[in-house]
Amino acid sequence: MGEWKIPDGLKYSGSDEWVRIDGDTATIGISDYAQDQLNDIVYVELPEIDDEIAKGDSFGTVESVKAASDMYTGVGGVVVAINEALEDEPELINVDPYGKGWMIKLRVTDDSGLGEMMDAPAYAEYCDSR
Repeated sequence: MGEWKIPDGLKYSGSDEWVRIDGDTATIGISDYAQDQLNDIVYVELPEIDDEIAKGDSFGTVESVKAASDMYTGVGGVVVAINEALEDEPELINVDPYGKGWMIKLRVTDDSGLGEMMDAPAYAEYCDSR
């Protein structure tokens, strides 16, 4: 098994984003595996507050010294918060992808994609298979 942190209680997508549901709010970021593959993150582009994002749509871009990658959400909703700290410190994603490195919060209007997402054990197996 890999050395990546994969906390329980989150849902994970095949494109390496995580979702934490709290009531009708979803906090979204990229996984420890994703930040490890990207290496040093140097820039993050996030949506605006009140933007509507449909399930499966891109909600921004993360750029590293190696590549730029779009990020996708497994739920649909309206952006209620963005992690403004990432503008000045995108490396927070490398240091703490599930805590200080969160990216956006949505007021969920479509949670139908959650059933397609993986729990921690399934995601760990998925990461190890790549």
